[in-house]
Amino acid sequence: MSDQTPSQASPGNIILILGDQLSPDLPSLKQGNPERDRVLMAEVADEACYVPHHKKKLAFVFAAMRHFADELRENGWSVTYVRLEDSDNSGSLPTELDRVLSETPDCSVLMTEPAEYRLRTALTTWAEQREIALTLLEDSRFIATHAEFQEWANGRKQLRMEYFYREMRRKTGLLMQGDEPEGGQWNFDAENRKPAQDDMFMPGPFEVEPDAFTKEVLALVADRFSENFGTLEPFWFATTRADALRALDHFVDRALASFGDYQDAMLEGRPFLYHSVLAQYINAGLLNPLEVCRRVERAYYDGDAPLNAVEGYIRQIIGWREYVRGIYWLRMPDYTKQNFLDASRELPDFYWTGETDMSCMAAAIGQTRDEAYAHHIQRLMVTGNFAMLVGVDPHQVHEWYLAVYADAYEWVEAPNVIGMSQFADGGLLGSKPYAASGNYINKMSNHCATCAYDVKKKTGPKACPFNSLYWDFLHRNKEKLRGNPRLGQPYSTWGRMSDERQQEYLDSAATFLKRL
Repeated sequence: MSDQTPSQASPGNIILILGDQLSPDLPSLKQGNPERDRVLMAEVADEACYVPHHKKKLAFVFAAMRHFADELRENGWSVTYVRLEDSDNSGSLPTELDRVLSETPDCSVLMTEPAEYRLRTALTTWAEQREIALTLLEDSRFIATHAEFQEWANGRKQLRMEYFYREMRRKTGLLMQGDEPEGGQWNFDAENRKPAQDDMFMPGPFEVEPDAFTKEVLALVADRFSENFGTLEPFWFATTRADALRALDHFVDRALASFGDYQDAMLEGRPFLYHSVLAQYINAGLLNPLEVCRRVERAYYDGDAPLNAVEGYIRQIIGWREYVRGIYWLRMPDYTKQNFLDASRELPDFYWTGETDMSCMAAAIGQTRDEAYAHHIQRLMVTGNFAMLVGVDPHQVHEWYLAVYADAYEWVEAPNVIGMSQFADGGLLGSKPYAASGNYINKMSNHCATCAYDVKKKTGPKACPFNSLYWDFLHRNKEKLRGNPRLGQPYSTWGRMSDERQQEYLDSAATFLKRL
């Protein structure tokens, strides 16, 4: 087994391609040879069921895999494709490899490294036990190599994304004028926190009518995964690279210009606002992250989008996306087990139903159920914030996020949840817990206007639960959090309250938690 790129691939490789590797420029395809090598792609129960994936995510991945296999055949590759419904499907990738290798026993296995620790471990363990020659090629679709991130992280007391992001800007040249950032500053986030108004024009994401391949998959998912979370139809995701590129153009042409201003906003009945909804295409390989950033950058230089929008979008990809991938591989396999705040509450049932009187939670969970999508502020400051405030076991929160979103793969989801959302890593990723009362949600959304609870009330049965839960969270975790310099002001405010006022908050939170 080797993690090094060989100078010449061995004759007769089996090239294993995973469901998030649907890229024509995949390193293993570039290393391989259609005249002697054979591609294996398989829909297997182990990957479909290790968490209860959203129906739309399953349909998206299976349909995109089938389209990609067809495109490979058109380009001259010999492809063995195992469908989930095939009677002889063995249910796992190692056993499907066993089956193919039993027919061609002299073959080696060549693949681009899996993005998830779990799957990489399973495949390398299989190869060692079977004494199979397995070559793993580093995934060139990411901008930072594992070695580059390790080198950047070495010796740093704090691994802050902002400084890593600047390195990625320098490496790619995106929005750079020589050694200086475009516009004279690296980050325009201060301009990107405007609440949106409901009467604004919002284009919505690009929608694709399901073709025959996709309709087959929709029927399969409806039959085999009827009990899984989420609504299956209407299904409008792109499932080919060509349509994903159209979705990219649609976003750049119609929504990018307003993306920056309103990227943190939330509105009732408006799940997408000016967001691109491209993450599932990037993470599955239909779009290359750097080509997306180049296309967005071009809109700025062509005068079609302002710098705050373009910089904010590019930062999410070459900054945040690359950074969390680096954190994941730096700290696995123990990262998902972190629980710095010793949270132990069960995930509330309404995370699976959306049935709650809290309007913001109902909206975020409801659109997650319907679209397999919620934008970053809904995930961080609504569903994530609530779970942290009430003290839900972070591993349960992690598994929920991994299950319900079409763009979720463990390498990107786990650091966002364990580190950013739940502060379960104790501050490795985020400099403070992203805890907030109802005031933040009221500022950035119109949810509070229709809520059964009053955001202006601080305590009592009609008060917004976030208000008392916020202070209860700080009080409950004071021994671990009081020394955090970014929490000095809220702890000072708490300390100035009378004993009676503090008790009112704690009693109000306790009453809510008892009902929960």
